[in-house]
This record gives sequence, structure tokens and C-alpha cells, in this order.
Amino acid sequence: MEKITITNQKQYIETGHSSKGNQLKWKDEPWWYKADQMGYESLAETVVSRILCSSNIGEHVIYEPVQIVYQDKELMGCRSKNFLGEREELITLEKLFRLHTGMSLAKELAYISDTKKRIAYTVDHVISYTGLTDFGAYLTGILEMDAFFLNEDRHTNNIAMIYRLDDKSYRLCPSFDMGLSLFADMRGDFPLSKPTEDCRKDIIAKPFARDFDEQADAAGELYGTQLIFCISKNEMVKEVRLYEDIYPKEVIDRVEETLRYQADKYSYMIRKKG
Repeated sequence: MEKITITNQKQYIETGHSSKGNQLKWKDEPWWYKADQMGYESLAETVVSRILCSSNIGEHVIYEPVQIVYQDKELMGCRSKNFLGEREELITLEKLFRLHTGMSLAKELAYISDTKKRIAYTVDHVISYTGLTDFGAYLTGILEMDAFFLNEDRHTNNIAMIYRLDDKSYRLCPSFDMGLSLFADMRGDFPLSKPTEDCRKDIIAKPFARDFDEQADAAGELYGTQLIFCISKNEMVKEVRLYEDIYPKEVIDRVEETLRYQADKYSYMIRKKG
């Protein structure tokens, strides 16, 4: 595993978009780096991105674990390549909605009682503002990923599209930000001492419903189911075991157990058995 020294000249960035607080992030072209804050986010990002390479999901961000040295502290983290081209800008759902309405999308969704209507409201506005007619299918894939990997931090600031400044057009953004998947928040809601069955009962989805299946099913009814894996359950587990020399055994065991359970629950998403 590579060790990276981060200096103040490498554009230290702190963001408050996560519902669980700020995460240390840095940009040093062509890489983005981020440090673990709540637990084993870097493992979750890495494993999820590797498994998604064996799925029908198109572009998604690939992560790899790194050791980060910052201000004389050694931090576990991960890095990913910058996916923005020259004169391109990341526009989140929240920013897009505010630009066009002056209001918060997250707050507007709270006034809509039905999950399917919340999703349709969001998709219809995005298509109207951007011309991205396949955004509904794209969003459905994200919500299905979140359900499968138990990503508890999908909010309106980490669903995004890319704006091309030259011709003022939009393109779909690679899916990103799965760090709070697989019960990675072991310093908060999901300590390692907490049984995984209790973790499953307590985890809350976002941003359209508190239940993962409810929002994924609602999106699928509107735009068709999307996510298919071409990797078996056992092969998914092997992806976790690649990092057993980096992360504690208790962490590896819990991620493996969680993946096995989710693969059984969503077996209809998996084409390759075993």
C-alpha cells in the first residue's frame, strides 16, 4: 500500500456535505485523496468500486487504499482519479435545484409524502434543467447500489451531473461516494461490538425514503430495474480478502459477513452463482 505525504500546498479541503460530519479531503492532480473519519470508509469505497467493475453499471469511480501522512499524523484513506475534464464542473442535485429555483431540493422533498412521487419530482426537474433523459435509469442504479451495499449517506449533495462549460451541456457523472457502506461507521452508529443483525435493523436510507428497498423499488417501478452483477457471492468475498493485511480481522470479517447476507438477499441481481 502506497504512503502519501500531504502538504498544505496540496489544496486541503474540508467539506460538510456528509450527514455524519466533515471528512478530510485533498486534491493533488490527477488524484483526490480522503481520509477515514468514521471507521473503514476507505475499505468500503475500495471493495464496492472493485465489485462494481463486474456489474452492468457504466462509469463509476475506482478507489484504492492509501496511507496518508498529514501534519505528522498517519491516516488510513483512499484515493481516486479526478474524473472531470478541462472546463467541466460537478453540479450536485442540491446545487442544480438551488440554481434554478433558489430553494433546497432536500427541503422540498420533505413536503412530498410519497416515495415514488419524490423520485419522479427529482427526475422530472433534472431532465427539465439538463436534458439528461436517461437520468431516471441512472438514479435507479444508484439507489439499487445503495440498497445492495447499505450506503447510508446518499444525500442530495453526492448525486451529481457534470456541466460542460464550453457548450453549456450536461453529462451523467460516474457514480461515487460509497464510503459509508457496509456498516463502515464503526465509531458511531455501528461499532464492531454491535451484531450485524442489529445494524441492519438500525440503518436508515436516504434521500427519498428511510428504507433502502422502498426507494429502490419505487425507482425501479418508474424507470425499470437496472443493477446486475456478473460476479458470484464468493468472488465478492475474495475482493474483501485482498485487504486482510491492511485492515483489522474484525473489520474484514464483518464486511465479508455483510456482503454474503446482501448477496443472498438480492440474489436476483447476481447472474453468476457460487
